Amino acid sequence: MLAGSVAILTLVLALLALAFTRKGGASPSQRIWIVWLGLAFPGAVLAALLAYGLVVGEKLLPRAGPEVVQVAAEAERWRWTFTQSAPDGTRFVSVGTLHIPANRPVDVAITTRDVIHSFWVPRLAGKLDAIPGRINVLRIEASAPGTYEAQCAEYCGIGHSGHNFRVIAHDWGSGQ
Repeated sequence: MLAGSVAILTLVLALLALAFTRKGGASPSQRIWIVWLGLAFPGAVLAALLAYGLVVGEKLLPRAGPEVVQVAAEAERWRWTFTQSAPDGTRFVSVGTLHIPANRPVDVAITTRDVIHSFWVPRLAGKLDAIPGRINVLRIEASAPGTYEAQCAEYCGIGHSGHNFRVIAHDWGSGQ
């Protein structure tokens, strides 16, 4: 992302320098400028963005597999309830805190009882809306054990500012 921004900035500065230092006389064909800067350059940038989006998006698609942990998240004003299986196979419910294994993909099935909410853990993944009567699935993965702050990212009423939760990533190999 940074490299692309630097490349675009360098190109713009080079064109500005060319425009201000050019001496009078014959100008290059307008057709060359239109083809290269009006069509080819935006096309190359859009192709690069598309390729990046496809690679990243493919990793975020929820897919079943033996290493994938399944979690159900249900929002309601103004709390989150998580239902999942512990490493030993027992099911448990927690309110306000989601426990996940570090370095393993987790598919979170998100829904709500009342109004539209939005599940958002900024350091782990993008956000996904919780819509009444519908289940949306978001894949998250913590690269290291730790606590990750999360929040509802859709205004859901007067108590929205306190509609937060935590995601705690554990090293489940250590017996937690």
